[in-house]
Parts: sequence; C-alpha cells; structure tokens
Amino acid sequence: MSADPAPPTARESAREESDRLRYAWRALSVVGLASVMTALGSSALNVALPEVVRHFHAGATVGNWMLLCYMLTNTVLMVAFGRLADMFGRSRLYLVGLLTYTVASLLLGLAPHAGVLIALQAVQAAGGAMLLANSAALLTDAFPERHLARGMGVYIASFSVAQLLGPTLGGFLADRFGWQWVFWYNVPVGVVCLVWGALVLRRVAPAGKERGIDIQGNVLLLLCLGSLLFGLSQAGDRGWGDPVVLTGVLAFGALLPVFLLVERRSAHPVVDLRLFRDPAVAYSLLASFLNTVSRMCVVLLVALFYQSVHGADPVSAGARVLPLPLAAMLASATSGLLQARLQARTVAALGACVCTAGLVTLLLVLSTTAAYPPIAAALALIGLGSGLFMPSNATALMHGLPSWRIGVVNGLRLTVQNCGVVMSAALALTLITGPVPHDLRRHVLDGTLSRVAPRAVRELLDGYHLALSVLAAVSLLSVAAALGARARRRNATPGVRTQQSVTSESA
Repeated sequence: MSADPAPPTARESAREESDRLRYAWRALSVVGLASVMTALGSSALNVALPEVVRHFHAGATVGNWMLLCYMLTNTVLMVAFGRLADMFGRSRLYLVGLLTYTVASLLLGLAPHAGVLIALQAVQAAGGAMLLANSAALLTDAFPERHLARGMGVYIASFSVAQLLGPTLGGFLADRFGWQWVFWYNVPVGVVCLVWGALVLRRVAPAGKERGIDIQGNVLLLLCLGSLLFGLSQAGDRGWGDPVVLTGVLAFGALLPVFLLVERRSAHPVVDLRLFRDPAVAYSLLASFLNTVSRMCVVLLVALFYQSVHGADPVSAGARVLPLPLAAMLASATSGLLQARLQARTVAALGACVCTAGLVTLLLVLSTTAAYPPIAAALALIGLGSGLFMPSNATALMHGLPSWRIGVVNGLRLTVQNCGVVMSAALALTLITGPVPHDLRRHVLDGTLSRVAPRAVRELLDGYHLALSVLAAVSLLSVAAALGARARRRNATPGVRTQQSVTSESA
C-alpha cells in the first residue's frame, strides 16, 4: 500500500499561490477590459439616446425600449448562460460571448430603422449575458480566497470606469461623428479582448455536476418581465388606468405564481428557490435588487435633465454626470482594503446608507435654478455608496461556493441585479414624464423640451421630484435589507444552514 503524498512545504505553497495569483490578474485584465466595453455600451447610449431618437423619429415608447430591450434580454438569458458555463466550460462560453457582442455592435451601426436596432440589441444582449454570467465566476475560480475581495473590487471598478467614460464618450461620438459610433467603438475593443482572452484564459474542464436547462422557466421569466415592462413603458403615454397598462401589470401578476410553481418542480430551475432558504442570501439579493432600482437610472435622469431643462448638448450633459462614476470607481477599487477590516456585509450596508443620503440630497437640491456643485456632491455620494455596496455584496454572496455552483449562483445574482436595472429605467422614465402633457413627452427623451415648450419644464421638474422621492424610499428599503443580511449572518448558529450548505443541498 503506497504512502500518502507528503504535504506541500510552505515554499511550495507560496509558489503555487504566486502562480495562481499571476494568472488571476491576467484573467482580471481580460474580464475587466470586456466589462468596460459592455458597460460603456449602456452608459454611452443613456446620453446619446436623444440623438438616436431624433434620427429614427421615434416616440417615447420606442425610446424606452431602446434602453429596455438590452436589459430585458440580458436578464432572461443570464442564469441560462451561467448554467451552460458550468456544463460546458466558462472560458469557451466567454469567448463566444465576446465574438457575439462585437459582431452585433458592428451591425447595430448599420441598422436601417428603429425596429432592426432593437432586434440587434437583443443579439448584443445575448453576447453580453455570456460575458456577465461568467465574469465573476472566472475570477472566483482564479483568485486565491484571501485575495478575492481585491480582485472583485477591481472588477466592479471596471464598470465604474465605463460609467465614468461612457456618458462623455457617448455624447462626444453622437455629437461629432453620428449615433452609429455609439456602437461601432465597441468593435476594436472587442477584437482586442477576443484575442487577449484566447491567449490568456485557461481551458478549465466543465464541472459536470448539473446538466439541463429550464426552458419553461426561461420562457415564463421572459413573459413575466416583458409584460410588466410593457405596462410600465406605456404608463407614461397612456396613464395608469389605461387597459393596455393594466393588462401588462395583471399579466405579470398572473404569470408570477405560475413561474414560481414551475421553478419549485423543475430539476434545473432558472431561479433556484432553495437558495432563498438561507435568510442571509435572501436579504443580500433583495438588497442588491432594491439598491440597483434606486441608483441605476440616476445617470440617465441627470443627463436628460440637463438636455431637456437646460438645453445642454450631449457632450456637456455627459460631463455633468462624471462625479457619480468617478466616486464609484474610487470606492470600488479600495473596497477590498475596507473589507480586510470589516465584514463584507457591513461594508455593503454602509454603502447602501451612503447611496440613500446621496439620493435625498439630489432630491433637495434639484431645481431649474440649482447650481451645479450641490448636484455634483449628491452624485458623488451616490457613486461612493454604490462603489462600496456592489463589490462587497458580490463578495459576500460568492464566498465559499463550490466551483460547480459558482456559475448558476452568479447568474442568479446578476439576474436579480439586471431586473433592478430594467425596473429602474422603466420606473424612472415613467415617473418623470407622467406630469408632462401627453403630446410633449417625446420631447423629454429627445432633449428638446425647453426649446419646444418652456412652460412644460415645470411639470417635468415635478416628475423629477416624484421620481427621486420614490427612488430615495426604495434606497431606504435597501438599507434595511442590507442590515438584515448582516444581522442574519452575524446571528447565525450551528443550527442554521450557511450559504454553502444551502447551495450544496440545492444541487
């Protein structure tokens, strides 16, 4: 009988960790650059949206769906691609996503009308879902456990870099070169990512623990979210009592219990309801959803405010929102150091509090005569809070998961987050345009309201105050959820299952 192999020496262990860390930072360079590319797309379009709407002579509803189509498709496919990555290999699916996203970006600039543009955004969203579903999973596999918080902080900061550059870049490209370049600039970046990723990313064998896709669940998720978002997008034009709006909301209410029933019985659910048996996981996901709803539309709202109320051009409007992503980038990059001293869930709760303070400040200072510095300070507070919340909440959820569950759990995290993004945009656009006369609402999205109907600016400001009040209330609820997650984890006893035990059982 052969003897057991000798345990590695301290020097061998240090060398192994050094080699792993070297690969982890290379993998992060691929994931970070791709994350900048994909996040740039949404933040750049936020500012360039009026230019695109004017080019296609689109109405308010079509303008809404130019923003919502990408996020809806991305959300529905996220968990499915996370499971496919667990089944067939993360690096392979990641490279396919890079190729899909890059080709779709090229074709988007050639779209002949708004319908084709929205359809191509769905294709681009599929590529983006392959990337997002695997980004954090690739990093969780690559980084040694004690370095994961640093890697996750830099990864999340890459999104903040995109938010920092996106509004200015989107406004500049749309104003100087045309709306097509809001999509075309992705092409050279995508090619670089694809080549670098093919050289760097290791081919990791599939985990093979779970096989199967919940087709029924994915279809029902699409119908649930699609009906709700359609109702919300029509509410601004038709009013909340309109039959079309009510039909969309009621369809969501009818389909949701059916979706939950199907997910409970599915062998490979798109949303694994058993994960929610751990209160800390449930509270963390709820906090992520509420925090995203409250803050993700702020860049869009402030950029539209300066274009529609003050008649600013896209470049100037994009520059005005820079304090938010700049603060988020700095906070995300340093959150790992803070997590070395405080629990990840404590940092997440602190970030949610700062976000709420920023939204309340923006509500109090926003007016047609407001000076820019107070608005910039409010944006910086929101950015600081989001930069603290996002990486710490992600680290808390991903920590300790077995490798064969990382993809699907990360997909669930991103699905919840993307649902928040979609709801944020739909809710905010509906609320700000609600008080504006029906025939003038399209001028809010194309940025010409102050020139076409100066008197309607007061109604638009009422809509902004209503929207910010709702967002601040939602953000306050996210604070409560984050504190709940922290308390549940802190008060956990041996009789209460941990996140890892829940996910293991759900396998």
